[in-house]
Amino acid sequence: MPSSPFLVLHTQRLLRSFRHWTGKELLSGTGAPEVLTGLLYHHPAVVLSHGTEPDPIINYGNAAALRLWESTWERFTTTPSRLTAETAAREERARLLAEAARQGYLDRYRGIRISMTGRRFQIEGAIVWTVLDEKDRAAGQAAMFDQWRYVP
Repeated sequence: MPSSPFLVLHTQRLLRSFRHWTGKELLSGTGAPEVLTGLLYHHPAVVLSHGTEPDPIINYGNAAALRLWESTWERFTTTPSRLTAETAAREERARLLAEAARQGYLDRYRGIRISMTGRRFQIEGAIVWTVLDEKDRAAGQAAMFDQWRYVP
């Protein structure tokens, strides 16, 4: 598992922001920030996020996300997040992400995504939320889902 002060801070942001918008806990249990970082990385649901760049770059993917997108940490976290969707689906993805940004979060998000090797899959029931920094400013967006199926 990658480890750095950024990951510990980012995990805290992901967890706090999820709770802020949904009123629910992303992880059950408590622990030191470093412990929670490990728990989120090994969580069975897919969790990923991107930053606030003009063309947002993925800045986090847990082990489930890396497996689903068939990627390494290094490659995944240098990828523009728009490339997780096929070209034809990017406009709809952008519209839904903008709606999530306006509302703070969306639940029951669904869409076709594409792995780094070109494998297509349908995600279902995803929650997309705005990641907040320590001053409650938008620091990116994150998604979590545990339902997907491969599609032709």
